[in-house]
Amino acid sequence: MAMKSLKTWCLLPDLISLSAVPVPLILLDADARVLRCNVPAQEALGTSERRLVGLHITELFSPKAGIEKLFFRLTPYSTVSDHQVCIRSSNIPVSLHLGCHEDGLSALFVPEANRTEVEQHSKRHEMAEAVSRIALEMAHEVKNPLAALRGAAQWLAEQKDISETNREAVAQMLTGVDRIRDRIDAFLQVGPRARVKMEATNLHTLIQDVTSYPDGIHVRRVFDPSLPYIEAHPARLRQAFENLWQNAVEAADSSIEWQTRMAPLVHLPGHRGLVVEVRITNDGRMVPKELRERLFEPYVTGKTRGSGLGLALVERVMVEHGGRVSVKSENGRTTMTLHLPVKQTEKQEGEG
Repeated sequence: MAMKSLKTWCLLPDLISLSAVPVPLILLDADARVLRCNVPAQEALGTSERRLVGLHITELFSPKAGIEKLFFRLTPYSTVSDHQVCIRSSNIPVSLHLGCHEDGLSALFVPEANRTEVEQHSKRHEMAEAVSRIALEMAHEVKNPLAALRGAAQWLAEQKDISETNREAVAQMLTGVDRIRDRIDAFLQVGPRARVKMEATNLHTLIQDVTSYPDGIHVRRVFDPSLPYIEAHPARLRQAFENLWQNAVEAADSSIEWQTRMAPLVHLPGHRGLVVEVRITNDGRMVPKELRERLFEPYVTGKTRGSGLGLALVERVMVEHGGRVSVKSENGRTTMTLHLPVKQTEKQEGEG
């Protein structure tokens, strides 16, 4: 998370709604006792706002000496931070950021696990953008010469006076060129897309469209019927679902489950509204530990066959939609989880 954003939230809590802050934030009085806190703070601390009000910050975090040193360094126009603080009740490490405002103090804290997750998603998004630029350059530098090469080979193949030996050689050239073209086309799927108008999309319809019923595999769907439509590009999102489904089918031993639900505790960068969650879980082959952090990079795969571009495409589609994808593989089950923002379409905004 950007330090600039942390400073803004710490110094200007009176200008923003607590509910709009996607990380744990506590407002304190001049004596460093809790006045208010947002939902992420209550969840991280494991108790309600009612029970937190009136408590001193040193009753929530430790070590006490380290927090007291922060107050000595604090000035009205800057924030101070300590990355060696723990939540007292759970011993979970956090980075704590203190700031001043007109009515008292503010304490913003980021649990270590959350911080690591945010950093991982940020790195993956940067990777997706870099791959997009490479793919775009490839389209210009390779596809045009390749098309000319194929045209020349096709012309040779159509000549009547060509010998049988040369005809076979030309046929091999055409096959090789087509194979290269197919690989390039697959790689370009993770490249940048022209901006297209998003539209209200039913996630359940897309999931049902890509789901088949392979022999020997039990397919289960656990859908939240109240799930709202999301603003999306249906064709691109369908591609992502198709790749997730194909991966699940190839890895599953006996079962695959789709699940959809609202994710009220999930916050996406740059989005203040609702978030929906789509999960696909299979039993069977696990994702090797050494691949899990790199699984969404191009050409990284744990399979003996395949291009290694399927999950890179999923990552790219999530970037396009302002969402994110993550993997969990343990205890004989692998789950791919998508989080997507619920945004109002222009039509919905007009009706409101």
